[in-house]
Amino acid sequence: MKHTAHSEYGTIEKVLIKDFENAYISQDFINEQWQDLNYLSQPNFEEGQSEYKTFKNLLTTSGTEVESFPLASDVGMDSIYCRDSSIITDFGVIICAMGKQGRVSETKAVKDYYLNNGFELIGEISDGGTIEGGDVAWLDAKTLAVGRTYRTNDEGISQLKALLEPKGIEVIVADLPHYKGKSDVFHLMSILSPVDKDLAVIYSPLMPIRFRELLIDRGFEFVEVPDEEFESMGCNVLAISPRKCLMVDGNPKTLARLQQAGAQVTVYKGEEISVKGGGGPTCLTRPVLRTIDI
Repeated sequence: MKHTAHSEYGTIEKVLIKDFENAYISQDFINEQWQDLNYLSQPNFEEGQSEYKTFKNLLTTSGTEVESFPLASDVGMDSIYCRDSSIITDFGVIICAMGKQGRVSETKAVKDYYLNNGFELIGEISDGGTIEGGDVAWLDAKTLAVGRTYRTNDEGISQLKALLEPKGIEVIVADLPHYKGKSDVFHLMSILSPVDKDLAVIYSPLMPIRFRELLIDRGFEFVEVPDEEFESMGCNVLAISPRKCLMVDGNPKTLARLQQAGAQVTVYKGEEISVKGGGGPTCLTRPVLRTIDI
């Protein structure tokens, strides 16, 4: 077994989250922000609190060590989607620069947390570069895929390559389509969730052909998300361990296809904490350490 941060499917040993109350604060806080942040509709605080309690319990009962980013006065409710503000590597943490204007203050808050809790930083994206963690996915321990989107620009990708390529990491760029435009939440991990070394949940209609072919060449088989389950976050699947998955309820066809591929799947109700804000279980978590077979 190997302990690594360079995996999307290995058994999670430690994960960071942003507790619901530290992000959504109150119903008044939600009321002030949800429209400017382009949520699909207004979340309900009490229902979201209940959903998140269940979600967090699923993580803790799986044996994962769970820690929370603290309350920060200058960040918004989107901070619940804590994957986006940093990238964890075996060499240290990379602090992202957010492409969504309403989230730019999040990176300072997470940087302070990492510095105050013994994490080593190896760099941060700056000087006009942008990268959000939802655009970044490990294909294997030496290969990092990054989506070129409205949230992650060329300068950010160039800086990411400069940090990682000298350390032997191959950075592969997937150019994503316009889809619904700049205001929409559309990351690489909106269409790709690796759940084992050779299995990924994907939404092919929005996947670049060259990148899809690359995955096939690398030995991946696919669980294809049907059109009617893309918007309900069928493609956003968190691997707790290889083929042990956590996903938003309401995607029965994707669920059945995962099970047919030998996966064990647990669902959670995520209308308030996931669907309305466009952030599934991968977005709600920042895995710090996983174990993989070598």
